Amino acid sequence: MSDPIIIVGAGQAGQKAAETLRQKGYEGGLILIGDEPFFPYQRPPLSKAYLKGEMEEERLCLRPPAWFETAAVDFRKGVHVASIDPGPHAVQLEDGERLAYSKLLIATGTRARDLPIEGAHLPGVFTLRTMADVAPIRKALETVEDVAIVGGGYIGMEFAAVAAGFGKTVTVIEACSRILERSVAPEISGYLQELHRAHGVRLQLGTGVARIAGDTAAGGVVLASGETVPAGLVLIAVGAEPVTELVEAAGLKVARGIVVDEACRTSAPDIHAVGDCTVFPSARYGRMIRLESVQNACDQAKAAAAAMLGEDVCYDPVPWFWSDQYDVKLQIVGLSQGYDRTEIEGSPEEGSFALSYFAGDRLLAVDTVNAPRQHMMARKMLAASDSETTPKPARQAVA
Repeated sequence: MSDPIIIVGAGQAGQKAAETLRQKGYEGGLILIGDEPFFPYQRPPLSKAYLKGEMEEERLCLRPPAWFETAAVDFRKGVHVASIDPGPHAVQLEDGERLAYSKLLIATGTRARDLPIEGAHLPGVFTLRTMADVAPIRKALETVEDVAIVGGGYIGMEFAAVAAGFGKTVTVIEACSRILERSVAPEISGYLQELHRAHGVRLQLGTGVARIAGDTAAGGVVLASGETVPAGLVLIAVGAEPVTELVEAAGLKVARGIVVDEACRTSAPDIHAVGDCTVFPSARYGRMIRLESVQNACDQAKAAAAAMLGEDVCYDPVPWFWSDQYDVKLQIVGLSQGYDRTEIEGSPEEGSFALSYFAGDRLLAVDTVNAPRQHMMARKMLAASDSETTPKPARQAVA
């Protein structure tokens, strides 16, 4: 009997890879290892419906527990992998157990980025990345009145919307001159800024943070200017970083993420990697890219599963993302970096519009606000145009 396929990481990507392997007829041993004490679950609702209490844990999970027995997937939850040994094809678990593999898939995802300032680890200071993060945040929201959010990215702004909905006094502190500055054009940032202000959220833009005030618990955020923003709950939402320590220690190539090729292969034989932890070549965008999205986690996992079973794979997606804030749904397709002009269709004043990004005459990306039909049209348009004009890279292993 051959050794099993082992998947390290039981998030959206790891779960989708396990499903795809079985759907494609793989009947060998399959081990899925997750370091969290939960069955695989969706992350996007953590800062939205699940945080608000509108979604039960059962609905958050990607598959019911019975699925793993039916699909013959040996799911190890709450288990930490201590090391990977690519030569003999083995992984060592933290409890000492050693598992041999025929092929290994790394899907370790990302962790919330720390903010290295005084007071960042006081009680009342949180990050929001895992299901375990949600319960203490919910509990804090029951008692505090003032909430400060450090970081005006998607997690920060979605959390601001939830906290404002609970009637809290909310302040968002962002070092850049506008929210979502690295992701969207000023028109989108401006629209969302006014939306949050209309719901009572205070925005401190272009503002640095000096420290978290408090002796035994968080009491506020001290800005670089010296001003203190009162807060009994502080959310640190300054982005995420890929979890790469395992593969780095094993000698695999890492550069802003685990480096893989168009078939999701790493620099080590029989080891593939997928999801938020990877960087991969995109002929469509002419560079190595790293994506943090459900779309990429699932689609890249399907591509990797196919490649692990010997299929010819060239993964080069049209990325798409979404964010829900109050009653507004922002949907994004494509990557807008390098744009030199934008065009608006629809009416921001009426709360439904599309913003297209161009480099010369080439359409790069489209952001839509409460315009799902235009979003789907843009996805089809970008996929069709790129399939006609983008050359596919020659297959080669990662050096």
